[in-house]
Amino acid sequence: MLPSASWIDKATPLKISHFVENLNRGGLERTVIDLVRAQLQLGHECQVICLFEAGMLAAEMESLGVAVHACGKRRGLDLRALRRARGHLRAHRSDVLHTHNATAHYHAVLAAMGLGIGCIVNTRHGMGALQLASRREWLFRRTLGRTDAVVTVCEAARRELLASGRLPTAKLVAIANGIRIERFVPADSRTRAGLARTLGLAEGTRIIGTVGRLAPAKHHAALIKAFAAVHASHPSSTLVLVGDGSLRAELEAQARSHALENCVFLLGDRSDIADLLAGFDIFALSSLTEGYSIALLEACAAGLPIVATDVGGNREIVRDGSNGKLVAAGSVEQLGAALGSLLADPAACDAMGRAGRCWVSGQGSVTAMARRYDAVYQGLPPDPPISA
Repeated sequence: MLPSASWIDKATPLKISHFVENLNRGGLERTVIDLVRAQLQLGHECQVICLFEAGMLAAEMESLGVAVHACGKRRGLDLRALRRARGHLRAHRSDVLHTHNATAHYHAVLAAMGLGIGCIVNTRHGMGALQLASRREWLFRRTLGRTDAVVTVCEAARRELLASGRLPTAKLVAIANGIRIERFVPADSRTRAGLARTLGLAEGTRIIGTVGRLAPAKHHAALIKAFAAVHASHPSSTLVLVGDGSLRAELEAQARSHALENCVFLLGDRSDIADLLAGFDIFALSSLTEGYSIALLEACAAGLPIVATDVGGNREIVRDGSNGKLVAAGSVEQLGAALGSLLADPAACDAMGRAGRCWVSGQGSVTAMARRYDAVYQGLPPDPPISA
């Protein structure tokens, strides 16, 4: 690895190559873009190499002066794509090769052989689950001898990979994802009134909101069912779902079946997430599985009390009773009870929102994440994040 030095007071400039499958819209890709932005601010020089196409978010990187290279990989072993990747690594004279997920990693390691790159780090996004029998994971494990560190995005994911017994314990490190805190303003009466007007709601309507793709893992059906009971007790409440996906029509039909079509809003895929969060009263996450949820970090940054299922890394963000409430995954009753209790206690909502905003400002920023990665690049243990 690179020579050790202090990263706390002054970052040593590095040439960093991030290697991804593409830069299409998604949580992994957003995290990479935000990390690169923070690394530029720390004085590093970055490029992004995409194994397949560049993707719709590539222009955002290029607007920062970061080169994005697409290798155009085709099915199967594509030596031309590997040669393109190798050429970009050689031209950049990278000190650090930082790959994201398994497929990008083993292709990047092959492309980098013999180039003398000082540090190779892989991040397993989500829960980083190993499908041990898959060819992808077999190839990933073959590259571990040339890998300095495997990073998970939460402690829960690190423990899960440790339990598999297939990865070297000494190489596993947890670094929590971070967000750009400055993009979010705390929700208040003015911003909430603004969203209510936009949705055509009466003044004083309490808005429960969630952000995430409309897919089975997010279990929005349980949230709508829980909201049906909540709305019966709190008729001035509304549920807002931000995101799109394969289950949209099914969820719209479910809302109609509960006679909630006038108080359940599906807003689709939106680019104004920060503005929408500032209009919510409560943030809800009903997922059956999660890694380290960017949506929860953003809810904290917006100063929202949170009700979330106790899965994956959620409890590393939501401290039950401090900045929100945790409920059992799949339990409609617990989800509804937690939401109802917060709607009935605005003072508790305000206190939880402040606690979440305070925690994420110190522990959940993208700058904190970038400095922890800097330590790993040098073979140093990163400062552990403190739970909410």
